[in-house]
Amino acid sequence: MAYRSYSIVDIEGIGKANAKKLAKANIKTTGALLRECATKKGRAAVAATSRIDEKRILKWTNLADLMRVKGVATQFSELLEAAGVDTIKELRTRRPDNLAAAMAKANKKKKLARVTPSETVIKGWIAHAKKLANVIKY
Repeated sequence: MAYRSYSIVDIEGIGKANAKKLAKANIKTTGALLRECATKKGRAAVAATSRIDEKRILKWTNLADLMRVKGVATQFSELLEAAGVDTIKELRTRRPDNLAAAMAKANKKKKLARVTPSETVIKGWIAHAKKLANVIKY
């Protein structure tokens, strides 16, 4: 996988305590999370080793997957999720104008990012998402 990998604690909700648990499964980066948790079998194995709920692991894996989109990174992956986009597959199908409005509304309510991305930026994300291979199997 040729994309930028971030520290696992950069994903909202993981924090130091869960990062320690994930480290037991050799997961310290978003890349490792995607690699180990891309399949249901992998997520089950990590859940057993880390003692973290499999649904929570899937949520974090989806956020790590969104972080593969150029320009999304940590703060915007959370904002995308808050606007109803939690997978690359879903991002590919969105209209930039509708998603920009949903993200602006979510950001006003939850204050997840300093700025809300413009429709033009979101259009670029959607275009990039269409070029990315599917990594996660459900």
